Amino acid sequence: MFRKFLTIAAAVGLLASAGSLAHADATLKVGVSAGPYADILRFAADLAAKEGITAQIVEFTDWTLPNEALNAGDLDLNNFQHLPYLNNQVKTRGYDIVPLAKSIIVPFGLYSKRVVKIEDIKDGATTAIPNDPSNGARGLQLLEQAGLIKLKPGVDVSATVADIAENPKHLKIQELDAAQLPRALDDLDFSVVSLNYAVNAGLDPKKALILENDQSKWNLVFAAKPKNKDNPTILKFISIYRSQPVKDFIQKKFDGVILTTW
Repeated sequence: MFRKFLTIAAAVGLLASAGSLAHADATLKVGVSAGPYADILRFAADLAAKEGITAQIVEFTDWTLPNEALNAGDLDLNNFQHLPYLNNQVKTRGYDIVPLAKSIIVPFGLYSKRVVKIEDIKDGATTAIPNDPSNGARGLQLLEQAGLIKLKPGVDVSATVADIAENPKHLKIQELDAAQLPRALDDLDFSVVSLNYAVNAGLDPKKALILENDQSKWNLVFAAKPKNKDNPTILKFISIYRSQPVKDFIQKKFDGVILTTW
């Protein structure tokens, strides 16, 4: 069982005690969305403690909050987003945040309570993708990978439903908040769902109609304020995270579903 996630209110309470890395005894505060990502960070934090780094993992149930907290200086580091999402957040919200290093690939999948294989999807079926721009594009690319649609050439990470060139099954595509997608499965034929929300909702990634593979370019990244991009404590923590013991932990705990980039 994955550890029960904190509520936003609890996370905000933790942030209130945020300190500065300038102090030798400071705690490194790392933001993350609730679920598997946090499990991995906690394991890395246990390893870091043995090397003199105290890392506090702060979980959020809302994807927008880890960047907001990082930009405000309430976090030192976060690890929950891929680069296109970060770039979009910086562009639209004006955050002063930069990517540091790759971490993991947490595959998007197609899940359903009505069909067990892609071939069973009927003409006119209803589905859904995340409603934020970058993850919406990622969801559309997964539908294309599954052979259900074709996108216009060259749209890449900027793809929207308007960029669907072919929709042979006449899919009806809704755009919903990412956290709502697992619950929406009761009303949909199938849906795109990110792995962390799938796991928290009790869905089995091994039973997904399709998952992204290790060729996915949607790997997560560590992010920090520019002033901390060369901070030795942060870089050491990232190095510990990107180590063989963490790689082995991920493989064992998640049975090969979550993929590493090192």
